[in-house]
Amino acid sequence: MTTKQPMKLCEEIFGQAGISINGNQPFDIHIKNQDFYQRVLAQSAMGLGESYMDGWWDCNSIDQFIEHLLKINIESVVKNNLDHLTGFMLAKIFNKQNLKRAFEVGEKHYDVGNDLYIRMLDKRMNYTCGYWKEATTLDEAQEAKLDLVCRKTGLDKGMRVLELGCGWGAFAQYASENYGAIVTGCTVSKEQTKLARERCRGLPVSIVLEDYRKMRGEYDRVISIGIMEHVGYKNYRAYMETVDRCLVPDGLAFIHTIGGNKTDFRVNTWTDKYIFPNGMLPSLAQLSKAMEGLFIIEDLHNIGPDYDPTLMCWYDNFEKSWEEIKTQYNDRFYRMWKYYLLSCAGGFRARSMQLWQIVLTRPGTIQPDCRKS
Repeated sequence: MTTKQPMKLCEEIFGQAGISINGNQPFDIHIKNQDFYQRVLAQSAMGLGESYMDGWWDCNSIDQFIEHLLKINIESVVKNNLDHLTGFMLAKIFNKQNLKRAFEVGEKHYDVGNDLYIRMLDKRMNYTCGYWKEATTLDEAQEAKLDLVCRKTGLDKGMRVLELGCGWGAFAQYASENYGAIVTGCTVSKEQTKLARERCRGLPVSIVLEDYRKMRGEYDRVISIGIMEHVGYKNYRAYMETVDRCLVPDGLAFIHTIGGNKTDFRVNTWTDKYIFPNGMLPSLAQLSKAMEGLFIIEDLHNIGPDYDPTLMCWYDNFEKSWEEIKTQYNDRFYRMWKYYLLSCAGGFRARSMQLWQIVLTRPGTIQPDCRKS
């Protein structure tokens, strides 16, 4: 294959999305290394992400570039390549989210540096989608999300809450301060555990460094805001059984998770390697199958479009604070993090990913009033 052949093929693929090579539109791609074409065709998502990290290409608006590619269903255009086949086979054969691997995402992603997250996130340090219905700032959107969760779950003073995947304690702190809840949160990140304990000091909040499968006790509410993306399809039933084990008979469970539009056992290989090790997006079919016989879905709310402005705010904060923290990282990390945030924003804008909030009860219980969006 000559050099011109892969370049021509890339031109055709990008052209279907309205993207020009070395063009003047904000979403056009500018190539700096001619080996880019062969690399991206051979390695797909991995090749595209790594070649950006290596400085092989640039784009004035990566979020728009990714949005345009996803809107033409780029996976169907470039299919059956080794990159996707390898990801599929690994997911089918191995349980990449087993207990032995449970702490990898904490070490490689959430422990990357609290200084980074303090500057990038809102004042409460929420690392999940905000709720922008009436909000105009990131802080407002995140507080609105926290309050929405509390209202949907009917939180009241003295309720015992188990939060699976508690992050830096944003929900635990808010629910305790504003609703009088007694919260136990778990996380697989050492840095999150340390900072969450500091932020929740003096409140009826307990933060433990532990995998969700190890949690025990009886709770009025079991809530997770952004952990299901790390559970993996081989463990969805184990997650539901954990919730069932820890929830009192008339209790209520709540799941806030990114989800895929279809059941898929593959992962984005670049994201898996550099951002969220062992991550996997669930489909509604997988989640409903996992909860069969245990729970009833009382409410399903999709706020996926709200993730786009959330991510763009995170990116703006990251850009503004880079000069303060860059000595702790390097230029390749900068390009990696920029690509991560902007490509995710483009993904949600293209509606290739969703964000579901799901309220669950047990069969036989009285239907709660949880439609409080």
